[in-house]
Amino acid sequence: MKLSQFFLPTLKEVPSDAQIASHRLMLRAGMIRQTSAGIYAWLPLGLRVLRRIEQIVREEQNRAGAIELLMPTIQSADLWRESGRYDDYGDEMLRITDRHQRDMLFGPTNEEMITDIFRHAVRSYRDLPRNLYHIQWKFRDEIRPRFGVMRGREFLMKDAYSFDLDAAGARRSYNRMFVAYLKSFARMGLKAIPMAADTGPIGGDLSHEFIILAETGESEVFCHADYLARDWAGDVDYEADLQPLIDGLTALYAATDEKHDAAKFAAEVPEDKRRSARGIEVGHIFYFGTKYSEPMGAVVAGPDGNDIAVEMGSYGIGVSRLVGAIIEASHDDNGIIWPASVAPFDLGLINLKPGDDTVDEQCALLYAQLQAAGRDVLYDDRDERAGAKFATMDLIGLPWQLIVGPKGVKAGTVELKNRATGERLELPPAAAIERLLA
Repeated sequence: MKLSQFFLPTLKEVPSDAQIASHRLMLRAGMIRQTSAGIYAWLPLGLRVLRRIEQIVREEQNRAGAIELLMPTIQSADLWRESGRYDDYGDEMLRITDRHQRDMLFGPTNEEMITDIFRHAVRSYRDLPRNLYHIQWKFRDEIRPRFGVMRGREFLMKDAYSFDLDAAGARRSYNRMFVAYLKSFARMGLKAIPMAADTGPIGGDLSHEFIILAETGESEVFCHADYLARDWAGDVDYEADLQPLIDGLTALYAATDEKHDAAKFAAEVPEDKRRSARGIEVGHIFYFGTKYSEPMGAVVAGPDGNDIAVEMGSYGIGVSRLVGAIIEASHDDNGIIWPASVAPFDLGLINLKPGDDTVDEQCALLYAQLQAAGRDVLYDDRDERAGAKFATMDLIGLPWQLIVGPKGVKAGTVELKNRATGERLELPPAAAIERLLA
């Protein structure tokens, strides 16, 4: 994509209402624009990141055996009355009435709707287990939306829902999602720490939050330092018994301030291994048994022919929230530093002197070769000062910058810059291409 043809409305000034780094940088980098309190339009650069995160989440859900569908954003209040949550959920729920005076709502979550879909489609224990998920926009009317996409009112979420015959099966489904979450976040360049959590309005008695450490996190967290050295990205056999793996992953101390036990922390964690920091929640999983299946009649015929209320769990990942969380964990004074897996483009190609035939020719050749090799290139072909081009590329945080100027062309070299490390290399064009394709 040529930058002269792309829509990238960057800002030079730091917006006064942006309190944290991700909000400031997403506005400055032309990723989002606020349309009303807590609601944002996703501009092309931001949307590209959002879609890459979404795809990683989708791939890992599919590997774990979940099946994708798509549920609507508007739900009937009658379903929520069946579960007993319509009056209990609170003012965060946006309640609306259609032209026929039917009570509706903009879904903040989908336990009721998925239970309704399941109960009309599945009748036998032989059709279990099932895990259904979708990636859809949600709305929660936060009393004080702030921090950009980190705490907005409208947000993109992956929510999955498992259905099992008994508690043992439900725990197996829970464990699959537990591992899938760790693998998803690892692919995004994040170290997410699983922490036992309160279940809140979702319900149930087993829950974990997945927390990444960042100075602007909303809550204080406490953990064993060894969590930060763990590699979650290894292969997993989802058909195997995952409980020993889960037990090992949760053996060390890790707790949010709501669950923190200072005495236990001091007793279980050596002093040099104790870490306290701010944390950002990027995922939350729940097992809540028959909380929804019993009142809503989601039953199957068991092996003896008798009806059994299915055991359920739900599993959420804040897809749009992750964009902000990654920036909070990976930025510097000059801008964003995207992990390669979620970057909006693989690299930026910078033409230092548009209009110079030799530079234009070299840039065109590099652009064509990289695109042919499957790399997504943002080519800065604008007639701008070099300093402005460098500032824009640093701000938007692409993993690599390939810089072409008259002196380099004359010497038979181009400059390759790694955004994360700042390393700069003078290389022949063919060697630069080889490095980028490695």
